[in-house]
Amino acid sequence: MQLIDQIFSINSEEEFEKTALKVFHLQIKNCDIYRKYVEFLNWKTPTNIYEIPFLPIEFFKTHEIITEKMSSEIVFKSSGTGGIRSKHFVAKKSLYEKSFRFNYEKIIGEIQNTVVLALLPNYLEQGESSLVYMVNDFIEQSNDKLSGFILDDFHKLHSHYLKAVKEGKKVILFGVSYALIDLSESEYVFQKATIIETGGMKGRRKEITKAELHQILRNGLKTEMIFSEYGMTELLSQAYSTADEIFRTSPIMKILIRQTNDPFSYILDEKTGGINVIDLANLYSCSFIATQDLGKKTSEGFKIMGRFDHSDVRGCNLLVQ
Repeated sequence: MQLIDQIFSINSEEEFEKTALKVFHLQIKNCDIYRKYVEFLNWKTPTNIYEIPFLPIEFFKTHEIITEKMSSEIVFKSSGTGGIRSKHFVAKKSLYEKSFRFNYEKIIGEIQNTVVLALLPNYLEQGESSLVYMVNDFIEQSNDKLSGFILDDFHKLHSHYLKAVKEGKKVILFGVSYALIDLSESEYVFQKATIIETGGMKGRRKEITKAELHQILRNGLKTEMIFSEYGMTELLSQAYSTADEIFRTSPIMKILIRQTNDPFSYILDEKTGGINVIDLANLYSCSFIATQDLGKKTSEGFKIMGRFDHSDVRGCNLLVQ
């Protein structure tokens, strides 16, 4: 079985760890930046996932992180709210597509036979967004004339929603935080829609806690549940939360929480620390990323608690807790 097939057939913690160690050895051999980073640390050969070194996410702002002898089919860029835009050189678009479809279906459900609406104006304006690429694929998969991106025409957005509801269709609305707040302040109600906020005020509004955001959206849009998506330019996988604000991952993604003052040590559940992400779909880049996000593990998943001081306020689902 090829490694990609192994990744997408993982069904136990043991299989995840075994596959993660295979990916580590592959990337040490074939990813120049990651190899140099590990050599600089003089790191011993890991025997479990907690012994794998995680590449600081800032490297994506300064280096081209991709498997040697492979060229990128597409380059995604972060929103760059804090200045320099991170770049993710993706060797195979098909692997990204396989990953985000897999993650969504495992956590949320099937995208087919739904109407997918997108309120992501800043991502469309800046271009080269991995989020726009993903949502556009969902729109195409939905195969419905009512699905699509809408910049700032709330009347049109609501009209598509009402038509879909009248036809008995499920509606998924992806939206960046500030645009969803703008929508909640309009007179339009989206009571029967599944709303998935992707985070990010983009400098358009004051940063608020996730609890405050969700309360505003529930009140304004007259809906009981607000979902969230946790993803970033540097990764090919996503986590999702439902009404309890606890993010869940699919079998190809895992979150570890590191000490805030010691990046090579880990802490217990229910304690806040830095988020390390293992994204096995990031096979031709780096699957082991130390983010600038703060979070804590729970028995069911993980929570986002904010960001480290002086780090960029990044777009995909990050609010200050």
